Amino acid sequence: MSSRELLEIDPLELKFPFELKKQISCSIQLTNKSDDYVAFKVKTTSPKKYCVRPNAGIVQPRSTCDVIVTMQAQREAPPDMQCKDKFLLQSVVVNQGVSVKDITQEMFAKESGNVVDEVKLRVLYVSPPQPPSPVPEGSEEDSSPRPSVSDNGNSNASELLAAARAYAEDIQQGKSSENLTLISRLTEEKNTAIQQNNKLRQELELVRREVSKQQGGFSFLFVVIIALLGIFLGCMLKK
Repeated sequence: MSSRELLEIDPLELKFPFELKKQISCSIQLTNKSDDYVAFKVKTTSPKKYCVRPNAGIVQPRSTCDVIVTMQAQREAPPDMQCKDKFLLQSVVVNQGVSVKDITQEMFAKESGNVVDEVKLRVLYVSPPQPPSPVPEGSEEDSSPRPSVSDNGNSNASELLAAARAYAEDIQQGKSSENLTLISRLTEEKNTAIQQNNKLRQELELVRREVSKQQGGFSFLFVVIIALLGIFLGCMLKK
């Protein structure tokens, strides 16, 4: 920095990552390394295209000040992305106690005998930052395969299907066990019923035989009685 430069300016080129229809900003840092109070003012060749905040101010001794330059959204890109816009930063030493409201255009007029430091700043359009590209397959950084979303979906679907099948098999096994128990119980009841039926048939046969015997004895006795009555009546008639 020469003896005439009151403020250290960083950067000396304003780089805007140009994008159509988008407002873009960049910053300038002013550093006062002296023991003086320095007033500054920022001018541009395209005041309607840029907004500078603050465009004027006081930088106290051994301090810094940040200036934000905003380019309005552009509808068309310049030929070959070349920009001819320029900025001029003027600075002058002022007395302590001077405020921003006290800054006037006459303070930066060299014709009045003021020692004015002037620095021109260029404007450059640069390409906007590109998003990070994906890591190519088979790279050394990460050679392990990564499951894709579809793989995860298929894996989850397979697990769900296996769980559903296992659940269905459990249900079927439970039903088979219940069916076997039911069949065994019904078979046992059927055998018991058959045994009882056979027993009833046997008892019924015995009862039938006893009834037949009783009916046969009654008939013979009745015949004997009738015969005796016939003989008795015959003897009476003979008398």
